[in-house]
Amino acid sequence: MYQYSDKDQTLIDERVTQFRDQTERFLKGEIPEDKYRALRLMNGVYVQTHAPLLRVAGPYGLLSSKQIRKLASIARDYDKGFCHFTTRQNIQYNWPALERVPDILEELASVQMHAIQTSGNCLRNTTSDQLAGVATDELEDPRPYCEIIRQWTILHPEFAYLPRKFKIAVTGAQHDRAAIRFHDIGLQLVKNDQGEVGFTVFVGGGLGRTPVIGQVVRPFLEKKHLLSYLEAILRIYNLYGRRDNKYKARIKILVRETGLAEITQKIEAEWELIKDKLELSSERIKEIQAQFAPPAYLASAAQDTSYDDKRANNPDFAIWVKHNTADHKVTGYRAAYISLKAPDCPPGDCTESQLDAIADLADQYSFGMVRTTHRQNLVLADVPQADLFDLWQKLEALNLATPNIGKATDMICCPGLDYCSLANAGSIGVAKEINETLDSMDYVHDLGDLKINISGCMNGCAHQSVGHIGILGVDKKGVEWYQVTLGGSSENDAAIGERLGPAVSKKDITPVIKSILEVYLAQRSHEDESFLSTVRRVGVSPFKEKVYATH
Repeated sequence: MYQYSDKDQTLIDERVTQFRDQTERFLKGEIPEDKYRALRLMNGVYVQTHAPLLRVAGPYGLLSSKQIRKLASIARDYDKGFCHFTTRQNIQYNWPALERVPDILEELASVQMHAIQTSGNCLRNTTSDQLAGVATDELEDPRPYCEIIRQWTILHPEFAYLPRKFKIAVTGAQHDRAAIRFHDIGLQLVKNDQGEVGFTVFVGGGLGRTPVIGQVVRPFLEKKHLLSYLEAILRIYNLYGRRDNKYKARIKILVRETGLAEITQKIEAEWELIKDKLELSSERIKEIQAQFAPPAYLASAAQDTSYDDKRANNPDFAIWVKHNTADHKVTGYRAAYISLKAPDCPPGDCTESQLDAIADLADQYSFGMVRTTHRQNLVLADVPQADLFDLWQKLEALNLATPNIGKATDMICCPGLDYCSLANAGSIGVAKEINETLDSMDYVHDLGDLKINISGCMNGCAHQSVGHIGILGVDKKGVEWYQVTLGGSSENDAAIGERLGPAVSKKDITPVIKSILEVYLAQRSHEDESFLSTVRRVGVSPFKEKVYATH
């Protein structure tokens, strides 16, 4: 992984000192709340229902075991013993005392981590595929380009106060696991007709109140022009993006109101002015790529036979392998998912003791590295097949081996009313009720690939708009109700879910989900037809008829 230079470390350390001074002066009454708000947001601090929330950056989802241990110690010493992994590959603490936040930032800086630009109207954490570097369908590892973008975005003076927050995602794989079409800018590594590798650039995607699928603004961009083209997009957005209404301030609205052709013309014209002044050299790209060199894989891993024997002789282990591991480009290795979706735990939460244990497992089995995913789970990406059985047993003991990755109980869930001051309805409790209803893993596995996303408000932090089943909390005169959508996807077949009908009450939402699943099982053409395929084939009408006839 990328290691900070002296310049990187100095920047982070100085930022901690600066924010410490700002916070101390605010607490003494020397900085008014409206002025301090912008300062704290640029350092990842929100004010939530019960306490401040601190959001920590997880650049392109890659963390070392040393960093994981630091996250554990912060949870133990500054919070209530746990942290939360988000859909943006970030980490959140829900209970830090404001006066101690600078101390937390100092602790993070000691392991090359920070909270800069994890909130506010600025360039946010750049995200990527959790299987980057090991995926079998990958053209090229996208993480070096994510790191190049990270260095360009951090404290960029021109883009510190954009019309609204701005998010970038990069993938190098054929299968989009980074939701690039739902970002302000999405980048996909592709090969052109001449065999050159560059980027397809998507612009204007986003979720929240107005979900929009990003459109191609440039089919092929040479690598050397990566930063200049991104800068051109940001300049046009900064110049023309709306500042009169925060709900219409995202670039997706600018693209929609201006039109793709005109916005493309503006971007290209701006790019012509700057592309020769911000060119990436091949030497610079290679310098960053060198920091993502493959680990020292064991050639002997390919000769192991114990893995197949253990799968054959232990059905529970075989089920976990089937659902919670992924193919690896190196023979003899697999990527192993750590499920943070046990039925009795809030989705995405991880305790300090689990974090410490995960760090130990990373050191023992996966070259000391951990990945975060967009669905609020973790990955050990480089596990020898011979070690998978031992790893599974240890994850089982930690309540981290629920075999449900990509299944109905692998729900994305925002904090909802339990923590968030913006929420209209609860999310964690709904997820728990649905989990209790889907109490048979055989039933969950029979449902196949099924993504349920639950958000407590229109901000859509849990990406309900692109869930196969999306659940959105709404407020009706102080009472919690829920809207349901069907058929969304954030992958290659990007789609925004279609609303099923009127919102349903809190007491009915879990029975409604159960009814939807019953209709799917009755309507699917064969056992292997996925929920999404069935919805797209039969439409929402059969589901609507069942739900509103029953509830």
